[in-house]
Amino acid sequence: MTEIAKTYLGNIQENVALGEKLKASKEICLEVNLSQSDRRKGRIYVQSTAGMAVGIIKSRDWLLREGDVLETEQGKLLLVHLQPQELMVLSFTPSVAHNPIELIHLGHVLGNHHYPIVVKDNKIYLQLIVDKEIMETTIRNFAIPGLQIDYEELFEDDRFSFSEHHHHF
Repeated sequence: MTEIAKTYLGNIQENVALGEKLKASKEICLEVNLSQSDRRKGRIYVQSTAGMAVGIIKSRDWLLREGDVLETEQGKLLLVHLQPQELMVLSFTPSVAHNPIELIHLGHVLGNHHYPIVVKDNKIYLQLIVDKEIMETTIRNFAIPGLQIDYEELFEDDRFSFSEHHHHF
């Protein structure tokens, strides 16, 4: 049987009483681990940490957050956990600034591939929307001396607003 959760009760990080209710109701509490991309969906099907099938139904314009609590139609509490998102991070040595045309070309190609990016603290953060080996190959093909590719985990609290490249016709 699938537990269906539609009713939002609040977030345990903002509502101490809800956190206490959750602790007191451990026998009727389910927990789910969602990816960052799941939090946007209107219909989510996932397995709880205990292996129970769970369906979450919500508005697409509302993003689930770490610590959100919903109630299922069967009266169980559902606690949401968000998994960190892995990001590709491009950093550069000062020598790269001597070849700005290569960086402009790289930016053009990243945009044409529709890779969502954030530029922060002299680094370029890219969401992994395709296999990271494909993205690495695309970037390494530029052979830009001083370009370094690393990876970091983004937690919801980091609050990056990724810009997405769109074509409007």
